[in-house]
Amino acid sequence: MSKAGDLDDRLTEHVERLADEHPPIDLDSVDYSMNRPGLIARRFGPVLSYMARVELEVERNVLELATLLPDPPEVDRHFYADVWMPQETRHGEILDRLQAMLGIDPLKADLTSVSIRLRLLGALGRFGPVQDVSRMLYYLTGMATERSAVIAYSQLHNGLLKLDERAIAETVVAPIRRQEPGHFAFYQLSSRGLWGQLGGWQKWLIRTLRRLTFTPVGVEHKRQRADFGRVMDALGISTKDSDVVRHAEQIARVEHELLWARRKGLRVPTYVVDALRQAVEAAKAEADIVAIGLPGRRLSPEA
Repeated sequence: MSKAGDLDDRLTEHVERLADEHPPIDLDSVDYSMNRPGLIARRFGPVLSYMARVELEVERNVLELATLLPDPPEVDRHFYADVWMPQETRHGEILDRLQAMLGIDPLKADLTSVSIRLRLLGALGRFGPVQDVSRMLYYLTGMATERSAVIAYSQLHNGLLKLDERAIAETVVAPIRRQEPGHFAFYQLSSRGLWGQLGGWQKWLIRTLRRLTFTPVGVEHKRQRADFGRVMDALGISTKDSDVVRHAEQIARVEHELLWARRKGLRVPTYVVDALRQAVEAAKAEADIVAIGLPGRRLSPEA
């Protein structure tokens, strides 16, 4: 059997196992009991509202993938449409209910927009080698997203346990966190397999586009960049610049290995570190505006 055929079989088995072992979380299994909801809201409100939005927006993400990949491998379509979306949508529903119970104002979820850039890539993707470039970018984004999610949910879980909020730690956050590594594994297997099949010009284009377009998970414009910076602050990731760099290394380890391993002295893509630093700076800038009482506490998307 060819290496490509062997990879297809492994991916198919992996996706079927995810579907069988990790169905969408049963809503009846969730216990929203809380001891100090006001403290949870103050301590982790930015995390809950941000993650709820990102999880709910998978509905739009699937529309984007249908545009970006006009003729995807069947295992990809099965994964994102039949396994990943139902799981992630349920995560969003659970977090959305939790933030409502905590009195947290929800961040608006965009469920329908597909950017012109993605429409253009999708049109070009009818030429197979270009679609392979888009697929690789999808896998890279998926890996960074899932690693970010695992880290965020782990930090949130630990923080809730420290507050003695065991019910939501164990029945909300822990089951969500448990489903994310399987998604990461799919993207990792897919990216490693596809990278070895690409030509030199495709690899060059992927490196170039990734460097120009990378953003943290859920960041589409400057206002959301500040929102992400607040998440990093709430989770203790932005206290020191070394923490930011270490976080970048965690979420981009495989990406660095595939795309940039030949660059001597480079431990993490600089564009990943820069994007995280910009999020931290944007959150601090908004906090400074609030502290001195200036109008316009929130950046507009175009600011």
